[in-house]
Amino acid sequence: MNFQDLFGRKKPVIACVHLLALPGAPRFAGDMRAVYDAALAEADIFKRRGVDGLIVENFRDKPFYPGRIPAETVAALAAVTREVVKATALPVGVNALRNDALAAIAIAAAAEAHFIRVNVHMGAVVSEQGVIQGVSHETLRLRAALRSKALIFADVGVKHAAPLADRGLAAETRDLAERGMADAVIVSGELTGAETKPEDVGIVAAHTRLPILIGSGTTPENLHKVFAKADGFIVGSYFKKDGRGENRVEAKRVNAFMRKFETLSGGRLK
Repeated sequence: MNFQDLFGRKKPVIACVHLLALPGAPRFAGDMRAVYDAALAEADIFKRRGVDGLIVENFRDKPFYPGRIPAETVAALAAVTREVVKATALPVGVNALRNDALAAIAIAAAAEAHFIRVNVHMGAVVSEQGVIQGVSHETLRLRAALRSKALIFADVGVKHAAPLADRGLAAETRDLAERGMADAVIVSGELTGAETKPEDVGIVAAHTRLPILIGSGTTPENLHKVFAKADGFIVGSYFKKDGRGENRVEAKRVNAFMRKFETLSGGRLK
């Protein structure tokens, strides 16, 4: 399975299902039913308004672990992901924040999810969690051992971080594609919700034939700037009330984005 086979159309819109805080996180409210209900309600909004895929994230588990997440987080994230997979019949991905690709692959295998997002697949960055190092060598081997078909979407120039040694987007992109065996690359802005620079997308596009996803900051107002060079869009913050990631999804904002997308694409791209 490849990117095109998974989504069945060009330029998919992938919406983020930002979970309420999970067990063990400082803001967990002690009610898993509320976590399930919120996730399924937002997934239903996205499906009804024509998005092409979803990515389930433990977004409200701040502060994040820099590497492996604990067992209680893995269990909760897997359980909710499975419910989203069953409820929507859309391609569903997993992002185990901040950077536990091994957990994400395991969850995808257990929940029958279709892809994962990994923020640091190769190299090392300095982030708000300290130094984070990619473990692509372990991630690819675990995927093979589990006989998983989950695709790996890997960030290049990941947000909320700076490279420990900056080799530039071009070199990082080539390594992700050639040595990291990623299935797609994600280009983002500096922070959650920050607009992705068109020039960054251009650099990445010049150094890989892999699908390129815009990972942050896309709105109806700026979508035209990156539409031609991108192969898909991951949208989180814009779909929330006031465009803030911590808020809940608003159907009217999903509608506004999808209308603009339809206009730019001249109707649904096949």
